[in-house]
Amino acid sequence: MNQEHIDVLVVGAGISGIGAGYYLKTKCPNKSFKILESRKKLGGTWDLFKYPGVRSDSDMTTMGFRFKPWTGKKLVADGGAILDYLNDVVDENGFRDKIQYNSHVIKASWKSSEFKWHVTYQNKNDGSKTIMTCNFLYFCVGYYDYEKGHEPEFNGQNEFNGTIIHPQHWPENLDYKDKNVVVIGSGATAVTLIPSMANQTRHITMLQRSPTYYMVRPNIDPIGAFFRRFMGKTVSYFVMRWKNIQLQSWFFKRARKDPKLIKDFLIGVVKEKLNPEHNVDKHFTPSYNPWEQRLCLVPDGDLFNAINEGKASVVTDQIDSFTPDGIKLESGDELKADIIITATGLKLMVCSNIEISVDDEIIDISKTMTFKGMMVSDVPNVVWTFGYTNASWTLRADLTAEYTCKILNYMDKNGYSIATPSPSSEVGEEGSWLDFNSGYVTRSTHLFPRQGNRDPWRNTQNYTKDVVSLRYGKVKDDELEFS
Repeated sequence: MNQEHIDVLVVGAGISGIGAGYYLKTKCPNKSFKILESRKKLGGTWDLFKYPGVRSDSDMTTMGFRFKPWTGKKLVADGGAILDYLNDVVDENGFRDKIQYNSHVIKASWKSSEFKWHVTYQNKNDGSKTIMTCNFLYFCVGYYDYEKGHEPEFNGQNEFNGTIIHPQHWPENLDYKDKNVVVIGSGATAVTLIPSMANQTRHITMLQRSPTYYMVRPNIDPIGAFFRRFMGKTVSYFVMRWKNIQLQSWFFKRARKDPKLIKDFLIGVVKEKLNPEHNVDKHFTPSYNPWEQRLCLVPDGDLFNAINEGKASVVTDQIDSFTPDGIKLESGDELKADIIITATGLKLMVCSNIEISVDDEIIDISKTMTFKGMMVSDVPNVVWTFGYTNASWTLRADLTAEYTCKILNYMDKNGYSIATPSPSSEVGEEGSWLDFNSGYVTRSTHLFPRQGNRDPWRNTQNYTKDVVSLRYGKVKDDELEFS
């Protein structure tokens, strides 16, 4: 039986994979491609999460694709609107037939004798396995475990008489009306859940070990509304997009250069939003500096509105144990709860734990470096999409897709079959590949590639620099070998 062969095989039909599909269709029209998706629908994160209020954690002028303006008025969009947007991209560009669902990739093996990848995937409906070959492999699988979130074990957890939920596996038709709800965690998920549920619960409490930084922004940007009125949606999108990109970049750099200034600014905004009786020093003043962890976006200050109205509250303490009626804290206090939501974070994975080998030698990604943050050292014909930690994921996913198409077209033009990044001289190590100290990152640092001490082996977190390098720079590079 002949194996199916594809020029470019994309793994994953989330926001990165849909962007990759667009660029392959429009920039490499002579290349055949297919997108293998493990789930039964496209959308990745935005199809997986179903908890109340699920929304983007970046403004949509930067989280939307460069090639398709986001025309919604809200800067922060709900999950359903993002799914609609992704489906529009697929249908407007005619590549829905390129997506194959329920196809879970297990391993990928490069055969130098054939200049091909042999990719094994499992049909999730009947369990059968199939091998497909491709010339170029393009991972768009995100960076966390879709099957299981991070769920720490708590003492006495089995004694709790109520319902325990992790947001990654939100049950349909959960009844939380007039219930006491405790959300464990203070990250983006908790900050989304609390204002979304507060109008129906009896009371909802955010239980945190330590505070988080919050960025408060209006969900309908008055400047954007002005531009849309006089410039139209498309022009205003690009103006707002560039404004927000530059503002994010400036804010991040300023936070690293003068953390006290940015800390005082962020805490000051919270003090303005909360009524005076709330203890901002205890509950909203983190011990770390801004942008050592990702900031949580609070559109229209909705979290603080719920707290001011008495519908929600924040408790900063450690968990001693679960009890039949709630949670006992180390301080001796007890929080009564009917429902406990463990918004305790993600479980990170590299390349979805797909086994990758080159000529039968299994590649340990943690021992490699990445070329321009997207190709793996000494592994041929592979691209890996990984977005920014200090800005929107899609900004870098777009650039990665553009550069991938440039590589493919360069190879065709010059008669090459293989592109392999390889250091031309010694590269030292310089810190962690992910320059963040969030819990979900520190738990998984050992899984990620090494950080080089010089370009192009650094994991650059600088969009403007990457635009110059990836969008406008040349493909020919001494440390990207073509053969």
